[in-house]
Amino acid sequence: MGGRYLYGGGMGTHHHAEHPWRVRVSGGRRGAGVLLDERHVLTCAHVVGDENERVTVSSAVCLPEWRIGARVVPGSWVYRGGDTRRGDVALLELDQPTPCGAHTRLWCAPLSGGRVRVHGFPRAEPYGISVDAELAGDGGRGGEFGLLNRVSADGQWIEPGYSGAGVAVLDGDHAGHVIGIVVADYRNADARAAWMMPTETIRGYLPDHFGPYVVGQPADRLGAATAGLPELGPGDALRVALTRELKGLLTGGWAGTVVLPGGAAGPDTTWLVRLVRTADPATRAGTSGAEFAAAPRDTVLGLGTIDAAFDARGKTVAEVTDYLAERFGLPVDDPRLTDRLLRREPPASLVITGVDRAQSPGALVREVLRPLAVRARSHGVRLVLGFDGPLPETLPYEVSLDPEPLTGGSPAGSCDAEARVAELAAAEADAAWLSRENERRFRRPPALPRAQAPRLRVRLAVARGAEPSPELMAIARAAAAALADVAAFSQRSRRWSERLDDLRRTLEVNRVRAARHFGDEDSALGDLHDQAARALWQAPIDLTAARRLVDQYAAAADRRIEEKDRG
Repeated sequence: MGGRYLYGGGMGTHHHAEHPWRVRVSGGRRGAGVLLDERHVLTCAHVVGDENERVTVSSAVCLPEWRIGARVVPGSWVYRGGDTRRGDVALLELDQPTPCGAHTRLWCAPLSGGRVRVHGFPRAEPYGISVDAELAGDGGRGGEFGLLNRVSADGQWIEPGYSGAGVAVLDGDHAGHVIGIVVADYRNADARAAWMMPTETIRGYLPDHFGPYVVGQPADRLGAATAGLPELGPGDALRVALTRELKGLLTGGWAGTVVLPGGAAGPDTTWLVRLVRTADPATRAGTSGAEFAAAPRDTVLGLGTIDAAFDARGKTVAEVTDYLAERFGLPVDDPRLTDRLLRREPPASLVITGVDRAQSPGALVREVLRPLAVRARSHGVRLVLGFDGPLPETLPYEVSLDPEPLTGGSPAGSCDAEARVAELAAAEADAAWLSRENERRFRRPPALPRAQAPRLRVRLAVARGAEPSPELMAIARAAAAALADVAAFSQRSRRWSERLDDLRRTLEVNRVRAARHFGDEDSALGDLHDQAARALWQAPIDLTAARRLVDQYAAAADRRIEEKDRG
């Protein structure tokens, strides 16, 4: 962005290095800022010191260096203070335009992971130094700040002088985008973590000032566009149970597709909207810490747990894909959208509701959601799909949180439904581990049965509050049937392993027979052995193809031995 400028009474050529939006802010404390346009800079409130104070903004990479006075835009200084991990942002207006044409925009982007870079101004380096860090969600601290983890134990780390610095993504599809600002103000030189305020949180605090400087799609496009969290009372057993179960799926090691059929995520159902918003950076800016603290146990997600959530009711396929593309920094109309979402690192966490109320639900499932659901589990993706009615027959999934009661039980008789469901949950966890091993070893291994424990736990929570309930017996029977399916899967898996062991033994027996008769002199036979060995040891193993190659080698060995014996 070279050019001529008149500044400070002199004429010259303006030069600057990469990322000229990086500026130094000297106010109540030393800090950094993001140059949004020629008159506005974003920084931390604590760097300014007070909403009525004046500060100086200077260039970090421009030659000649410029310095301009600035003041806080009225109504844009937000500071909560203390260790609340909340509210620390201010928008500055410069006394005159900068002589540099640099500017930038802040992006709404997922916070679940990735490497970022910040450029701050520690006391020892007045012109600044960059630091790399890893995004790590909320770090378990709550509030509205995202955690930045240290990448390297050596070298510079975030310290006083970095607050207000833009957080720029280094890799992935959002590479080069600024997604927030550093808000840490550590005095401990050994600190290995820092904090950032995401773009969506900043916009939540500065809705009347910051909008023109934001690009990208928000994390939450569910329900009505209202601030705050819908209520979730502890007495609402079904909604609390659904919330807890889905939270467990989204925050544990589970991956795959979970469906919410029969209106579990319908337009009037607020439990899912609320759960998504507990992870939403924008909602957290307008929700008090007390409200989160008062929530029923295990019903609040960490900041950024859900990367994208969209209500497809009345929307076209293009509107759904455009949202996903823009949210993840991908080109709109990219024909490889689903493949790129599946290959994202870290794996994506997606919520799409109202699938069967989209303008073309069949096309949405066929072109977007089924390709995602087929490979979600194997790629570590967590995909939540909500339907107002029944599920499409062609959609694969691992878990269903169907809210409808189970039937076929009787209030008479005794059963320990809770123990049965707990036994099933443990068996399904073991089966999931076994399935991952199968998928690592085999091509097209035995199919893992759909997990039934999550839905049964939901119904168990409801039925326990209405004892004696005939549903308890129905839950126990369903758990027993699911246990039988898991046992059958485990037995099929053992048979696959036994078939592999048998084929390996058969290959070795025939190799020893062939070597006893004529050593390694037959190159054609050796080639057949090598092909069979690769098929039996290089994963993923196709047992059918491997058996064919082993049989070919055994038959060839038999022929060679017979020919030698006749000779």
